[in-house]
Amino acid sequence: MDNSLKDIVFSAKHLREFTTRVFEYFDVPPGDASLAADVLAYSDEHGIDSHGVARLKTYYDLLKNGRINSRPQLKIIREKGSVATVDGDNGLGLVIGPKCMQLAMEKAKLHGSGWISVCNTNHYGAAGYYPVMALKDELIGLSMTNTTKGVVPFSGAEKMLGTNPIAIAFPGFEEPPIVIDFATSTVPYGKVEIAKRKGATVPIGWCLDKNGNSTNNPADMIDGGALLPLGSNEDGSGHKGYCLASMVDILTGVLSGANWGPFVPPFAIHVPAMEREVGKGIGHFFGALDIEGFRDMMEFKLSIDEWIRTMRSTKPQPGNSGEVLIPGDPERRAYQIRMKQGIPLNVEVVAMLNVISNDTGINL
Repeated sequence: MDNSLKDIVFSAKHLREFTTRVFEYFDVPPGDASLAADVLAYSDEHGIDSHGVARLKTYYDLLKNGRINSRPQLKIIREKGSVATVDGDNGLGLVIGPKCMQLAMEKAKLHGSGWISVCNTNHYGAAGYYPVMALKDELIGLSMTNTTKGVVPFSGAEKMLGTNPIAIAFPGFEEPPIVIDFATSTVPYGKVEIAKRKGATVPIGWCLDKNGNSTNNPADMIDGGALLPLGSNEDGSGHKGYCLASMVDILTGVLSGANWGPFVPPFAIHVPAMEREVGKGIGHFFGALDIEGFRDMMEFKLSIDEWIRTMRSTKPQPGNSGEVLIPGDPERRAYQIRMKQGIPLNVEVVAMLNVISNDTGINL
């Protein structure tokens, strides 16, 4: 049965207000609550349904059970020129992330580049939110995070790595920015969840069942199975996705002193804590680059415009009637539609939000 036909539409403004009040309910300072809501709203408003309010119930449960610090005190624990490591004091990644990205941007303005590794933090939402922050200051932005184990190494049958996303953004002049945001698994975990909610199957090559066999049933993956790295298998060059995931895990976890690989703590209230820790919390990594240190800003932006127009003029493959897009186009189009028509939420997501509403007395 396809539950997508039963989606319920909410205004972006009301969802932001509800989310902000939920965070404030747990004594998150108003400014931080608004910031956290903004990160989630970015996903819902840009069509990234797996990382918006669909995740609010998990943040809610973790805050309710004292697993996340609602008033963290960020601390720079090591610093040298353009680089630093920050301890996030077990705060909301939705708050720690933007503040650390801002620090990377400030260092870039001072030194030409800024690089911040973060330990002792939590899930930070959509990776693409952070490089978009840098675009406002005409910087190139970069963000990565490691996540709870859910992906097998290349040729493996046991979860060892997270979906470990990478995001980077480049400003244009007349053309919109290029915004690249992708998981290093074949798909993010949330896409499999969405398929399960809709009662749909998934393509072979996305995931394995608990015995290590390929499956097209999303429930098989969620019930003890695993995702495959980007590229899936040997035929699809899955070793490349494995290498990218490893790079993210090392830059975010090993470099910062956070947990890495199979030791990253779960982003779920029903999953027991890891028996062994090799660091503190999960890890992020942020970067910002001052374009003027490489090339004249206007020349670069005009070249980006030409690059975009060249890519968009590509002849499409036979049988493909759609035009060739640039990274960030689908999200921009979703934003234009959703800001006019509202945010469609699956009935299961609405049910979770109603649980929060009933528990807190905050009107949905």
